[in-house]
Amino acid sequence: MEPFTALVVLVVSAFIAAALAPKPPAPKPASLQDFDVPTAEEDREIPVVFGTVTVTGPNVIYYGGLASDPVKKRGGKKG
Repeated sequence: MEPFTALVVLVVSAFIAAALAPKPPAPKPASLQDFDVPTAEEDREIPVVFGTVTVTGPNVIYYGGLASDPVKKRGGKKG
């Protein structure tokens, strides 16, 4: 088979494969149940973990000491 004929067959078969490929399903929008955010509920159990473990949906008892510090430096290029 000549190189040009093989190239034409390759291109045609690639177009046919792309045309017959199944279309992926459209993604559904995220809802509030898809996120694991910390909560503060009285009746939830507090997990006891040992070592390094990822805890999904933690129950936050206290998250204090929050403060904001203003930025005192000016940004930009000197010169």
